[in-house]
Amino acid sequence: MPLKNPSSSFAPESEDLDRIDVAIIGAGVMGAATAYWLKRINPNLSVALIERDYSFSKASSTLSASSIRQQFSCPVNIQLSQFGIQFLRTVSDHLSCAGEAIDLGLTEPGYLYLASTDQEPSLRAAWDIQSRHGAKIALLSAAELAKRFPWLNTDGIALGALGLTGEGWFDGPALHQAFLRKALSLGVIKIQGEVKAIRCESSGQDLRYAKSVCLADGREITCGALVNAAGAWSSSLVKDLEIELPIGAARRTVFVLSCPTPLTDCPLLIDTTGFWLRPEGRFLIAGMDPRAEEDDLPLDPDYSELDEAQWAVLAHRIPALEAMRIERAWAGYYEMNHFDHNAVIGPLSGFENFYCIAGFSGHGMQHAPGAALALAEWILNGAPQTIDVRPLGHDRIVRGKPLRELNVIG
Repeated sequence: MPLKNPSSSFAPESEDLDRIDVAIIGAGVMGAATAYWLKRINPNLSVALIERDYSFSKASSTLSASSIRQQFSCPVNIQLSQFGIQFLRTVSDHLSCAGEAIDLGLTEPGYLYLASTDQEPSLRAAWDIQSRHGAKIALLSAAELAKRFPWLNTDGIALGALGLTGEGWFDGPALHQAFLRKALSLGVIKIQGEVKAIRCESSGQDLRYAKSVCLADGREITCGALVNAAGAWSSSLVKDLEIELPIGAARRTVFVLSCPTPLTDCPLLIDTTGFWLRPEGRFLIAGMDPRAEEDDLPLDPDYSELDEAQWAVLAHRIPALEAMRIERAWAGYYEMNHFDHNAVIGPLSGFENFYCIAGFSGHGMQHAPGAALALAEWILNGAPQTIDVRPLGHDRIVRGKPLRELNVIG
């Protein structure tokens, strides 16, 4: 249902308001983008971003590899990417604060999925879904791949799927900061503090109402609607409310590699063995399947993931990488939805006014513009309008009906 009784006048920038129309827990890219769209749609709303660490040192938004693709297996994810690429291409029109140009370094060389003979049927099935939903993806034989990318060893490859437009990479942290700056310029209230409790009450009809948020320093923020945008920590945020939210902090290591031989026109490549690789300036960045699958591991890179055996796998696929060097590495958290590897967007089941936007499982940065708009519309109008994200609703988890995204990288 839509937000009840929003403020009729502009809210001052104060942390002492008696009531916030929409309080958002988490000021990463999802929270910042949701705040932006709420104020863009209704400037009279009072919207607050509650964040425990505005340095964002451990935030997925800061540590993301920040790529965008349309090669998903779920139509709703394809739609979110299509909205996302158009937003990125025109980002200054949306997020410029004083007429300045916003440079996200967007480049669109495509994604290249490689498939073995065993993987070919799945790749073709995904291509069929993508094509029916307007994605421009070319299927290339091993011979066509070898001609187009002469640095690529096509041994063991039956087929490749290359995005022809709308796929590539960009500066994700810059997008996050642009959303945050624009939201604050529109009057969004910035609150620094750690959430310790969420106070709820019954609203009848077997529904609960999220009444207020209690911070560690003793402040209590009353709200008309509440949003869980806590990313990798979204599940722990609601653990005391008996909300089923199977999202964990899954560590992923990104390696920065140097290679003396340029890989001309290199797309973001996903190998049959699971590693991914793409250019980043004069370097390459790459990721492997993680060795450790536990949640909440220390946010330190796991150098063992690129051992001699894995090095040989990379060099087999791209012979020039025999001479590569590991320059450095970093680690970030996927907000991994262990239920079906898809986001949770919309009202939390059993609540009248508590919403979620989390669990993107590695594809959050690219989907932030569209997902946040859909959630803002849901909060204000009772349903998403621009993109129908209802298949990603929390109720599917409660019903035990997964919407599985099969194209998850890493």
